[in-house]
Amino acid sequence: MHSSVVARSTTGVALVGSASVELSWIPLGAGSSVVRANGRMFEAVSAALHRRRTADIYHSALRVAVGDDVYTIEMAPTPDDHGQRRGVVGTGAVGSRRLRRFRLFRYENRCWLDGLIPDWASSVSSTRFPVTSSVAQHLVDLAPMVPTPVWGRDELRAGEMWNSNSVIAWLLVRSGIEVDGIEPPPNGRAPGWMAGIAVARRELVCDEL
Repeated sequence: MHSSVVARSTTGVALVGSASVELSWIPLGAGSSVVRANGRMFEAVSAALHRRRTADIYHSALRVAVGDDVYTIEMAPTPDDHGQRRGVVGTGAVGSRRLRRFRLFRYENRCWLDGLIPDWASSVSSTRFPVTSSVAQHLVDLAPMVPTPVWGRDELRAGEMWNSNSVIAWLLVRSGIEVDGIEPPPNGRAPGWMAGIAVARRELVCDEL
C-alpha cells in the first residue's frame, strides 16, 4: 500500500475510537451563491436537453475514522499554492489542460487528517458504512491514487463527466465498499457518480487479469 499524504488541522469534527466511513450529500454551492447559481443554470440546460424535470444537484464528501484518526476527503477548488496544509493528494485541470497553469482552472483532491469541510453542516443526508479498520485505512491509502482527468469532461470514457462525485464513488468501490443502491436525496442528482463507479470497476477487473 502507498501511504497517503495528509495535513493536520485543529478544526476537524472527531469520530474517534472506531473505524467508519461516512458519506455525506451536500447541496451544490451550499457555501457559495455563485456556484449555486451556476449549478442551477447547468441543471436547467441539462434537463432541457434530456427532456426531464430539473433536480437538485449534490456534491459528495467522505469522513473516514481509523482509530483515533479522522480524515476528510473531497474534491475542491484550489485556493492557493499551499496544498500541504489541506492534505492535497492530487490535482487536475478544470475544463481544459491548457488552462491548468492558472489556479482558477485547477482542482485538488484532499485527504486531510483532522480536516474541515466547510459545507459539511449543510449536508442533507448521510450514510455511514460499518467497516473494519483495514478497509478504512485502505480507503485512505487509495486517496493519492484517484485518477485526475480534466474536470467536467469524460476523458476516461465512463459515460459522463468526471467531478467530485466521481472521486468519492471511485474510492468507495476501490476500497471494497458496496455502493449499489446508494443515491442522492429525493429529487436529487449527483453528476459524475456513475463515472467514478465505472472507472473503479474497470480497474478492478484489470487488476484481476
